[in-house]
Amino acid sequence: MKIKSLFFLPLLLILISCGVNFLPSHDSWYAKHYFIMQDFERDTYKKLTDAGRLEFQKIFWEARQPIAKQQFDARISYIERVYKTENHTQPWNTDRARVYLLNGPPASIDYRQNTDWVTTIQQGAGVSGSQEISDRSNEDIQANTAEVWLYPYDKYFVYYVFTFSPPNSWKLNPSTYQNNRYLQQLEQLNKDLTYGIKDEEDYKAKLEALPHKK
Repeated sequence: MKIKSLFFLPLLLILISCGVNFLPSHDSWYAKHYFIMQDFERDTYKKLTDAGRLEFQKIFWEARQPIAKQQFDARISYIERVYKTENHTQPWNTDRARVYLLNGPPASIDYRQNTDWVTTIQQGAGVSGSQEISDRSNEDIQANTAEVWLYPYDKYFVYYVFTFSPPNSWKLNPSTYQNNRYLQQLEQLNKDLTYGIKDEEDYKAKLEALPHKK
């Protein structure tokens, strides 16, 4: 696997959490399947004609085991029920939904105090050069909470930390990538195990035969 593949998805998730939207709103199929696609599939899809993309969508699942489509449909169904309030038009394009779609349900979900949210320090407030501590603990209690998803990987554990963002969404916290050495490997493993391709060489040949843009 190329080095860029190891770091692409976590970096992308961080940028999306900061408000950068990489998913096209005009192509709901591509947006819905984006995070389970391999790099070469994304590259190919973007180069196809409209007719080629429709054929791609059919070949995409034919290249995988039937259980893969069943898993995908079940996870999408759950996402559309549980995370729709965070994004009505594309519920799969939320931080928790993306992790769930790729990794499945976590082994456990825990909640802890989000102390970074409760107390903020404002530089230069009040007397020149002083610091003002702002206590926000009387505000929305949900925003005072971090939701932690835990996944086993080999003999280790990988966790995702989400913090509440008013009015109704949970954002992936950058702390997720601190001391999470095996996060990239976990995501790639789950992508391969759940949505793996049966015969990649044959699949690539079929994709190459699709009508491409000139």
